[in-house]
Amino acid sequence: MPRSTVEFWFDFASTYSYVSAMRVEELIVPSGLRLKWMPFLLGPIFTAQGWDSSPFNVYPAKGTYMWRDMERLCARHDLPLKRPETFPLFALLATRVAVAAANESWLPAYCRAVFHAEYGLGRDITDQALVAEALEQAGADPEIWIDRAGEDNTKQALKDRVAEAQAKGIFGAPTFITPDGELFWGDDRLEQALEWVLKRR
Repeated sequence: MPRSTVEFWFDFASTYSYVSAMRVEELIVPSGLRLKWMPFLLGPIFTAQGWDSSPFNVYPAKGTYMWRDMERLCARHDLPLKRPETFPLFALLATRVAVAAANESWLPAYCRAVFHAEYGLGRDITDQALVAEALEQAGADPEIWIDRAGEDNTKQALKDRVAEAQAKGIFGAPTFITPDGELFWGDDRLEQALEWVLKRR
């Protein structure tokens, strides 16, 4: 019988996705569950809701709270935190690479490298050189995968991924979707999502 799979939907621009990405596998692997990394873009979803930026920018008080909350969360999980100069960053290339690498074993390491650069070091992940560096850290060939990111089928795959997110009712990141279609939104729902699956196996 195949292991149950939890989908981990995330956007590289999402602060709370950073926290989840850096800790999700240490929870999933011991549980015997399978994790599927699902990179996508929140921008089109926010636009459909009438926002032209992150809700943390649209609502300044919420943004102030979020950054303080991130400080507490990162301290709790022993994660570095440095706010990027620009927020949110539209990480199109980094996301296309992740979508193209859906079946590669190094995908989680690549995603963690991108997130660490962005929120651990405060670097600009829209820079192609940084994407190449993250690929190298994950053990992948930057030239091959940056080329694949620019292919028409990869661009379409990302558009399809966003459409899939919308069809599943995803409105923010991170979002965890269980095998029975239950949706859990937010880093603070990660443990609850795993508990839900384990109780129903």
